[in-house]
Amino acid sequence: MTVAKKILFCATVDYHFKAFHLPYMKWFKEQGWDVHVAAAGTMELPYTDQKFSIPIARSPFHFTNVKAYKELKAILHEHQYDMIHCHTPLGGVLARLAARQVRKKGTKVLYTAHGFHFCKGAPLMNWMVYYPIESYLSNLTDELITINSEDYKLANTHRFKAKNIEHVHGVGIDYDRFKPLSDQTKKENREELGYNPNDFLMFYAAEFNKNKNQQLLIRALATVKDELPQARLLLAGEGSLRHECEELARSLNVIDQVDFLGFRKDIDQLLPICDVAVASSLREGLPVNIMEAMACGLPVVASENRGHCELVLNNKNGWVIDPKDPVAFAEKLTRLAKDRELLKTLGTNGRSIIKNKYSIKNIIDELSRIYRKNMNEQEGVEWAIQ
Repeated sequence: MTVAKKILFCATVDYHFKAFHLPYMKWFKEQGWDVHVAAAGTMELPYTDQKFSIPIARSPFHFTNVKAYKELKAILHEHQYDMIHCHTPLGGVLARLAARQVRKKGTKVLYTAHGFHFCKGAPLMNWMVYYPIESYLSNLTDELITINSEDYKLANTHRFKAKNIEHVHGVGIDYDRFKPLSDQTKKENREELGYNPNDFLMFYAAEFNKNKNQQLLIRALATVKDELPQARLLLAGEGSLRHECEELARSLNVIDQVDFLGFRKDIDQLLPICDVAVASSLREGLPVNIMEAMACGLPVVASENRGHCELVLNNKNGWVIDPKDPVAFAEKLTRLAKDRELLKTLGTNGRSIIKNKYSIKNIIDELSRIYRKNMNEQEGVEWAIQ
């Protein structure tokens, strides 16, 4: 009887896999592999033969990470995986450290960097703390997978020691789920949610924290409130800075034009009723929220950072703006509100970009090539392409 090959997926929290990686876990099941998952949380996941709940904390200095490392090392020793694919900063650190011995015995170790914390324009402290860690851990990595061009170039120019460095176009977007609506359906859905057909709806889904910088969007709205009284800013998410943002909106007299929606599970329903996607973060790897908006046919006005610049091409599907310039941000919003043909053209272009480069199908093709290459090296024979 042939023993099934086994892969372990590891990340900080189990929701990460439900949100981003189920298609690739399914792919392994279709190849006849057993799929195991190690992460904090008790969520049941499909395509999973065994799940380990380990106490990984987001803070690198939390004492429970020592316990998580020991548990993870024991799991690796017991199950003798053929492949490990780790994600998220802490998941990537702990899994690669724990896999040092099993890797010497042939286990392939893959790590997807969802955006290095050190990058162009990042604080010096990020370079002092995170760069040495990632540089060292690259020595323990068979495949370092980056999701944007800047990180790919950085890993190569700084001579990271991973056996291979690859560039994959994100985690994949389901453009059959995230898609535009007909004008009539859009009108009806808006009315059901309490919005008027003539409202100019701007949408952003993100945690309220320093990096996401929602204050920029509120200030931009305040700049156009008189010229665009129909403008409304929809902010989905929770976080420590939500109250501060509410106070800012109140002080700038736009609180009645900002909807703080809280945590939402219906983003695929909210996005298509909107006119424009906006994004204000200071740092991004390759933001899923922007790709989902593009798939829905929304033009994008976003702050300038590596992830946004990868997705948003000026005058093609939107614009990237200096995050310190709410006036320039507001000017682009006004232009889109007054030129519906331009808005439609940019939105159509954005959906085409997602379909041609960032869809789940495309990412499965890119990742399966990497997976098969490592399978081949392990087996010493070529696998048939299915």
